[in-house]
Amino acid sequence: MKRIIFARHLSRVALAGALLAAAGVVSGAQAGVYQQCGKASWYKLGGTTASGERANPNRLTAAHRSLPFGTLVDVTNLANGKTVTVRINDRGPFAKGRVIDVTWAAAKELGFVRRGITRVKLSSKTGKISSEYKQICQ
Repeated sequence: MKRIIFARHLSRVALAGALLAAAGVVSGAQAGVYQQCGKASWYKLGGTTASGERANPNRLTAAHRSLPFGTLVDVTNLANGKTVTVRINDRGPFAKGRVIDVTWAAAKELGFVRRGITRVKLSSKTGKISSEYKQICQ
C-alpha cells in the first residue's frame, strides 16, 4: 500500500515538473540553480570568519548574507567575463547594494582589485540551497 501511494506521489511530481517545463516556467538549465546579480567588493580581513575558520585573503572564499556556509558559488565579473569559484565562509557584505564580498585572491582572479567594486553574477548548483534563494538574473 505504501509503495502505491509513493508511486502516485512520484508520478504527480513528475507530471507537475513536465507541465512547468512545457509552459516555459522552469527549464532544465534553471531547475535547482541559484543565481543573483549585483555588485561585489573585496576585502582583506584577518582574524576569524563568521563560520569560525581563520580568515585567509589568499584563499578563494567569500562572504554572503544568507547562503549556507560551505556553498560553492561561481562568481562572474560582468565587465570582463572572468569567472572564479569561491566557498562561502563568512557573512556580509554590510555595504548597501552589494551582494557578495570576495577575498583579495578571488578579486585578483576576477580582475577588479584596482577598481574595488564590480558588477557580478553569482550562480551555484549546490543542492543545499532552498528555493527561497533561487532567482534568475537579467
